[in-house]
Amino acid sequence: MAIVAAADGSALGNPGPAGWAWYVDDDHWSAGGWPHGTNNQGELMAVIDLLEATAHLGDDLHIFCDSQYVINAVTKWMPGWKRKGWRKADGAPVLNRELLERLDRALQGRSYRFEWVKGHAGHELNEAADERARAVALAYQKGDPIPIGPGWPGRAAVAEEPAPAAAAATAAPAAAVAAPAPQDASVELDLFDDLAAEETDEQVVARLERELLEPTVRSDASRLAELLHPSFEEIGRSGRLWGRDALISELAVDDDPAAAMELLAVDRVAPETLLLTARTTDARGATLRSSLWVRSSGRWRLRFHQGTPEA
Repeated sequence: MAIVAAADGSALGNPGPAGWAWYVDDDHWSAGGWPHGTNNQGELMAVIDLLEATAHLGDDLHIFCDSQYVINAVTKWMPGWKRKGWRKADGAPVLNRELLERLDRALQGRSYRFEWVKGHAGHELNEAADERARAVALAYQKGDPIPIGPGWPGRAAVAEEPAPAAAAATAAPAAAVAAPAPQDASVELDLFDDLAAEETDEQVVARLERELLEPTVRSDASRLAELLHPSFEEIGRSGRLWGRDALISELAVDDDPAAAMELLAVDRVAPETLLLTARTTDARGATLRSSLWVRSSGRWRLRFHQGTPEA
């Protein structure tokens, strides 16, 4: 049975406060975004999350999309970009490479087709996705809670498997697209999987806590937005209270090296809540970390963090 969905992105000012969303029905939809992003980034992330959310089902996907950029990236441009080391014909680096690589991985092994629809033209699913993506962008603009949606109930942890020779595409009319060419043999380390096979919840949270210390992740606003809960708060070493958007903006210009982390404990304080304690060491000395992680829409997100200098 095919899953029929729409995926859309929205950026106020482009770039500006940005949102993404995919929509199947009122019980199956998800949304997210960033304090600062582009419409193309939102369009890509909507399709990525839809593929990842349904990966455990194995069903065909019929995706309505009003972005020619996404459709052309999948069907025309990505094979050539990969052959050239993710560079365009003129030698310039491809924009949004991390998202495109993540999309490329998510497509592997899936049976799918895209169908272009005109935006804001009354298409029911497209309008529903657009409404939710724009609601996220507006929430970032106003500082309101982010409406992330129910996701896909029962979303499972999926292992990163070696890519098959090609993703299969169902037969489609001219408006639909075929699957991309086979993936290159070389596979880069994936910093963007929240969940891995055979990991306990405690191991997943410990891995994500370490990921938050990596400079490449701390400087990636889109990844931080995925890892931090919409209501995230932090009390830093200095005692300052940080909100989610303020911290993401601050870390965007933070070029400090990664701190070494010693895990002390991960304790379950509620069915969907884990408390992690750890000690980190960097140029400032040792810090005791307390991090409260909650599972939201099938993903672990950091809800609260406090750092205390160790005497």
